[in-house]
Amino acid sequence: MSPQAAVQPAKVPVSVKQSTTSDVFDRIQQTYDSISRRAFEIFDNNGRWFGRDLEDWFRAESELLHPIHLEMTESDDNLTVRAEVPGFSANELVINVEPNKLTIVGKHEAQEERKKAKTIYSERCAKEVLRVVYLPAEVDSSKASAALKDGILNIELPKAAHAKTVRIEPKAV
Repeated sequence: MSPQAAVQPAKVPVSVKQSTTSDVFDRIQQTYDSISRRAFEIFDNNGRWFGRDLEDWFRAESELLHPIHLEMTESDDNLTVRAEVPGFSANELVINVEPNKLTIVGKHEAQEERKKAKTIYSERCAKEVLRVVYLPAEVDSSKASAALKDGILNIELPKAAHAKTVRIEPKAV
C-alpha cells in the first residue's frame, strides 16, 4: 500500500514536527512539574501525612497521564503506527519524528462545568498523554504524515533510503 493510499480524506490531518532534543526535554519537564504539583495537592488534601509519597505520586500520574496504546507494523518501505488517543482532537496532539524516535504528546483542555449539586464520585479521562517510541528502522522524518479518525491516530513513517550492500569481487592483478 502506498503512503498516499493510507491517508483517507475523511480523516483530520495532524501536524508532524521535526523536534529538537530541547523541545522534548522541555515537554518532559513540564509534565514532571504538573505531576509534582498534583502529588503535593493530594498530600495537602490528605492532611499532610508523611509516608505516602509514592502512593500520592502514582495517583497524580494516573490522573494526569494516560498511556497511549499502540500498534506498529513494518513493510519494506515504511513503518505504520496506530495509536489510541480517545477524547483528543487533532489540535491537541503534537507528534515529533526523529530518524529513530517517535514522540506523541497530547494535552486535553477540558472545561469544567459548574453544577449546583455536590459531586459524590467522578472519574475523568487523562488530561495529558506522552509516549516515546524508539523505532526499529531509521525513517525520513520530512515525509512523515499522520491522520486522526475516531480516536485512532495513524502515523505513516517512510523508511530512510540506505545505501545497498554490494558484493565486490577482487580482481587478480
